[in-house]
Amino acid sequence: MSDAAPVNASLTPQPGHLYVVATPIGNLADLTERARAILGAVDLVACEDTRTTGGLLTRLGLRRDLIAYHDHNETEVAEHLAAQLAAGKSVALVSDAGTPAISDPGFRLVRACRRRNLPIVPVPGACALAAVVSASGLPTNGFLFAGFLIAKTSARTAFLEKYRDFEYTLALYESCHRIDKFAEEIVATLGPDRIICIAREVTKLHETWYVGRAADVRDRLLKGSLKGEFVVLIAPADFVL
Repeated sequence: MSDAAPVNASLTPQPGHLYVVATPIGNLADLTERARAILGAVDLVACEDTRTTGGLLTRLGLRRDLIAYHDHNETEVAEHLAAQLAAGKSVALVSDAGTPAISDPGFRLVRACRRRNLPIVPVPGACALAAVVSASGLPTNGFLFAGFLIAKTSARTAFLEKYRDFEYTLALYESCHRIDKFAEEIVATLGPDRIICIAREVTKLHETWYVGRAADVRDRLLKGSLKGEFVVLIAPADFVL
């Protein structure tokens, strides 16, 4: 009878399994024990940018085979990876930061695996959307996540008009190149008193939160740095902070 400790199956990749692994959005300490174990033991890591993920693995003291899986090759590589999984390989899917497939590549690979009845295992962790919704102070009983809106002002204004009276919080991601314009569009379309939250660089060194009336948030935003990554929440019209 062996005295060895039993193997924790949740920390040990299984053949033919796809692991959808969340990675930190800024603070490396947010990587879970399970994510670290899976990333250190799978046969292959599929990632947006091999340099970014390679750097993460190096900081963790891990070495794995990497394959680029991003917006420009997603369809082709999804089929290749599904074939690898069907042949018994274990694969971890990661994005540059946060949870794969949440406004990041991942959907097509997961779909390809579902079509083949291949096992898919989420390894949850950091997600900018969940982090900001949970700490914003805006209603969390329900929300609509719309990812990144189309860059054209007319399309963004049309979206805001469409959901002007939506009963739940609206949640979006926005680029540093357009966050100032988007703040202006919110004020112009929904009015200066609409309660919003704009969070910048969450979990990173320069994490910044702007919460309050849309006009006030816009003014404070424009006085600070517009660099980094942004999450925008818009409260229902009748919400009072």
